[in-house]
Amino acid sequence: MMLALGWFTFCSSSFAAVAAMVLKTELCRFSGAKIYPGKGIRFIRSDSQVFLFANSKCKRYFHNRLKPSKLTWTAMYTKQRKNVDIAAEAIKKKRRTTKKPYSRSIVGATLEVIQKRRTEKPEVRDAAREAALRELKERIKKTKDEKKAKKAEVMAKQQKTQGKGSMNKGAGPKGPKLGGGGGKR
Repeated sequence: MMLALGWFTFCSSSFAAVAAMVLKTELCRFSGAKIYPGKGIRFIRSDSQVFLFANSKCKRYFHNRLKPSKLTWTAMYTKQRKNVDIAAEAIKKKRRTTKKPYSRSIVGATLEVIQKRRTEKPEVRDAAREAALRELKERIKKTKDEKKAKKAEVMAKQQKTQGKGSMNKGAGPKGPKLGGGGGKR
């Protein structure tokens, strides 16, 4: 079956697909008009609040702090005067989905370990943390002491070799060489 609409011609199967397509429309924050995808002006305030306007007229009136309830062409005006079925508009408003709490394991800790730590008393947790910190500090102190001892040992060896080496060689003080150096002329 073919359907002719003006200069458009649809086959029945493609027409059904076009008719079933749903567009996500949003509402203008000032006028309440529908805004289709790719249309409208998005304004993000410094407090990260997002406003979507149908056109520059709505945006301008919003920034000039005009009240939409006083302008006859806005949805707020008709809403206050009960000229439009409000229930139909309320259904179209965006619904927010609430996030359900979900527990899952983290890399390096299974779900059982996480649950166990969650149910632990704060005193036990604090004691474990202090013990771990104490052990860490002791380990750091031990490595520092080892480094100091090693450094002192190396310094002592160097002083012994320097003292013996300078007596055996009997060389004079090192300094810049004097004289013409005899290179190619």
